[in-house]
Amino acid sequence: MGGIFGVVSKSNCALDLFFGIDYHSHLGTRRGGMAVYGPNGFDRAIHNIENSPFRTKFERDVDNLEGNIGIGCISDNEPQPLLVQSHLGSFAITTVGKINNVDALVKQAYDNGCIHFLEMSGGNVNATELVAVLINQRDSIEEGIKYAQEMIDGSMTLLVMTPKGLYAARDRLGRTPLVIGKKENAYCVSFESFAYINLGYEDCKELGPSEIVFLTADGYEVVSKAKEEMKICTFLWIYYGYPTSTYEGVNVEQMRYRCGKMLAQRDDVTPDIVAGIPDSGTAHAIGYANGSGIPFARPFIKYTPTWPRSFIPQQQSQRDLIARMKLIPVDTLIRNNKLLLIDDSIVRGTQLRETTEFLYHCGAKEVHIRPACPPLLYGCKYLNFSRSNSEMDLITRRIIEAREGKITPELLADYADPNSINYKEMLDDIRKKLKFTSLRYHRLDDMIESVGISPCKLCTYCWNGKE
Repeated sequence: MGGIFGVVSKSNCALDLFFGIDYHSHLGTRRGGMAVYGPNGFDRAIHNIENSPFRTKFERDVDNLEGNIGIGCISDNEPQPLLVQSHLGSFAITTVGKINNVDALVKQAYDNGCIHFLEMSGGNVNATELVAVLINQRDSIEEGIKYAQEMIDGSMTLLVMTPKGLYAARDRLGRTPLVIGKKENAYCVSFESFAYINLGYEDCKELGPSEIVFLTADGYEVVSKAKEEMKICTFLWIYYGYPTSTYEGVNVEQMRYRCGKMLAQRDDVTPDIVAGIPDSGTAHAIGYANGSGIPFARPFIKYTPTWPRSFIPQQQSQRDLIARMKLIPVDTLIRNNKLLLIDDSIVRGTQLRETTEFLYHCGAKEVHIRPACPPLLYGCKYLNFSRSNSEMDLITRRIIEAREGKITPELLADYADPNSINYKEMLDDIRKKLKFTSLRYHRLDDMIESVGISPCKLCTYCWNGKE
């Protein structure tokens, strides 16, 4: 997915920028970047972080970057921030999101006189560069951001740094968050609300959908008001969000406790212990244990010193290997016990099947699986939350295709209904394929209730296909 962070200060902001970006490392795996504006104009550093954490790659850059305005990112895809010179002046830009209509926007840019785009590996256009081109098609940065919000099919939250200050804009439907923090003589803007707390900033304002704000060290001005319609990604609470983050007033950790408790209320198995698949499944498991009275335990421990993130490599086979290598079993908690495991979701199912086989090999009597969200039936069109190249990577789609042959929207709607026969039989097929003792997903209505905000403000596309 990725995360972004920005600072405007009356003093050098490089250190705040460094730590603020570092606190977004759980959101992306490929590249990190920092850009500042100071006495020497714009300056920037970008590094590959696939095999090393952001902090170790950028520690030296902090001493060399000097400026009172800064932006940066953790990115899953394109290198950024970008430095741009245009008829609107010089600026730096960083983004998080996904553009579905890239080809149409590139063609339109060529038709409007854009001469070229820098091509990335694989022949792709840098999405952040495309956003900058859209902005430059208008007479001001503010109008350009509005134009980009209107033209992009997908989602795009962004920061634009100018010599005078910092523009922050949340995507059109608020699928990703953006919050402002403040302290004496400085303001910051962040994807994750916790990223600035230890830097001395206090919560100031959460931007609404489409809202555009201009920040200086003295304060901020709303230059384009928020719109009412919102479709924030529900998966932020289920998986992507850090436990200390809060979106729309709802804390991630607390939501996961509620989620696990509601899972327990609909369950009828009696395992010996409840455990979470580290890390995001742990809080859900605590909620389940608290709600059911079944003891919470950690039958395997995540080895984090060398592999803090399970999805760093680009190849699925390497990620599967690392997922196995980093979970160290606790024999006395596994052998002869009936285990109930909660994971945030099941995508392909490969890692969870191998984890289950591993637990049986270690002497587990039973392995019951409880995903913290409903079955994933659709690939996300709005955020890069999955590396899947096709919806057929989803285990649900493969099971449905094997059962039905041709997949239609009507069939998918039936398979999404937890009261349908097709839904129950799909779950049993998944259970058998992945070798679980039992399988029960979180219901969509219960998951939405666990979040606790209006259902119409939540995006649930990946579960029910409804936009």
